[in-house]
Amino acid sequence: MTKPIYVLWLSQEDVIAAGGLDMAATMHDLERVFRLHAAGDTTLPEKIVMGWQEAPANEQANHINIMPGYAGGDMQALGLKVIASFPRNPYQHDLPRASALVILHDTQTGLPLAVMDDTLISAMRTGAATGVATRWLARPDVQRVGLIGAGVQCRTQLMAVKVARPSIQEGALFDIRRPRAEAFVAEMNQRLDLELRVADSAEEVVRQAEVLVTATTTVHPIVEHGWLTPGSFYAHVSGYECEYDVIRHADKIIVDDWQQVKHRMYSTVALMWRDGLFTDEDIYAELGAIVSGQKPGRENKTEITLFSPIGLGLHDLAVAQRIYRAAQAQGIGQQVKLWDKPQWM
Repeated sequence: MTKPIYVLWLSQEDVIAAGGLDMAATMHDLERVFRLHAAGDTTLPEKIVMGWQEAPANEQANHINIMPGYAGGDMQALGLKVIASFPRNPYQHDLPRASALVILHDTQTGLPLAVMDDTLISAMRTGAATGVATRWLARPDVQRVGLIGAGVQCRTQLMAVKVARPSIQEGALFDIRRPRAEAFVAEMNQRLDLELRVADSAEEVVRQAEVLVTATTTVHPIVEHGWLTPGSFYAHVSGYECEYDVIRHADKIIVDDWQQVKHRMYSTVALMWRDGLFTDEDIYAELGAIVSGQKPGRENKTEITLFSPIGLGLHDLAVAQRIYRAAQAQGIGQQVKLWDKPQWM
């Protein structure tokens, strides 16, 4: 005899109540799934990217990404992420650039277990990936951070970098919209007890940074060769954000998943591969290989290490699984009926 089937709905407020803003926990989730991925205990189809219109000049196009996956081991996370990226939303519609949902499925029956806001999870897990990379690739004594971009992504990037390197006390941020940069600095200085300042140029940010993050919607390079200092760590989070020579002169190039990076054809390192200026052998490692101990991370104080992730749906599923279990335990969210009895068997 069949029984009614319910799906747990979690709003963004519910996700937060269940631990969605816990960056240390999110970084732990990602380290677990990085190890599973390095061990081959995951399934990760290529990301589907759907666009339907031309982008305005010098801007990214609106698009929707669909990202399924499965993480095994003791995680057992199965599901799908759908994220819409509309870069002009913040200043045209007073809305976030990205909005997303994640669906978790039961690994035994395939039934949906939960549907939840992924807008927050996606932002947190993207920052957390850089946080994990910072742990393994930045010098342990870094004190200065540099940020280019004053959007949601740089907020979670900074949160994660600070968790990974509590020694960071100061830094600089540049954004082409100065009022936005000033608001960012005021907010994050208070939240993280930092002395972050607004810089007048991208170059000013890069030259002082021991840990550098670029998270922008630019379609032209904003980081030039010669700006990075010896011993720095650079998280290249978005698209074509640095000159090719920045990649060429880094000592170690690390990605989250090289096949996914090439498939998306979005970041500087992928464009170089497309143009025949970068080979598979030029990748030092995927981050999972470093986290799982298969390869060393930073090996000396003068290396320039560069992390260029594309973002994996596995990361959203890992975080969503933790949020789902916490919500169940705490009675958070709404149970929505899928059916009393299926129409057909």
